[in-house]
Amino acid sequence: MTQGTIYGVGLGPGSQDLMSVRADRLVRQATHIAYFRKKGRVGHARSIVEGLIATDVIELPMEYPITTEIPVDDPHYNAQLSVFYEQSVAQLIEMANAGCDVVVLCEGDPFFYGSFMHLYTRLLTRVPVSVVPGITGMSAAWTATGLPITWGDDIMTVLVGTLSEQTLAAHIAQTDALVVMKIGRNLNKLRRALAQTGREGEAWLIEYAAMTQQRVRPLCEVGESVPYFSILLIHGNGRRP
Repeated sequence: MTQGTIYGVGLGPGSQDLMSVRADRLVRQATHIAYFRKKGRVGHARSIVEGLIATDVIELPMEYPITTEIPVDDPHYNAQLSVFYEQSVAQLIEMANAGCDVVVLCEGDPFFYGSFMHLYTRLLTRVPVSVVPGITGMSAAWTATGLPITWGDDIMTVLVGTLSEQTLAAHIAQTDALVVMKIGRNLNKLRRALAQTGREGEAWLIEYAAMTQQRVRPLCEVGESVPYFSILLIHGNGRRP
């Protein structure tokens, strides 16, 4: 029997009309879909395709054993996730070996801070795998501000809020344009890092970029907490004609 293909399909930032034509086609034609979610939740990727998938599609929800319950630098964090990814890969391989194509739904772009990468590296030499790129959340975020993110020779740096305050401050001080993802409970630490560099007045906070509940504000107007789907930006101001 011919093996099926595992498709890592980027869904974009969260709006169906920002999916690529290829992603839309694969999702609509899928007989099997898989997606990550937190236990007890629908899953953001799954919610994006609501109304697009066939009524008889076979679904494989892959539920994270942990998310923010323990620190990412705790050895148990990687250990538990490694087992989880191996189990998920085994299920996908079983489907592929049965001749089924499986569409793995991926928020944003599958190769940009996504969980699919951990499946991809484990699947690559065992079954056919194909990746469909998607618009990133950061692209949707800077578009939502109505301002270009980079000009001329600007250097743009992408950081994650889980980094240490010292590391955040060092990179913020050295870059022209800035994107910070995975903010959530790291907001206050990020504020302190921005204050160290004197750049807090340049920062924008975008919540749920490209989604119906999108909200764009200068960081100085933001309270003590923000949703997980938040991105902080500082726009470059480089060379231009």
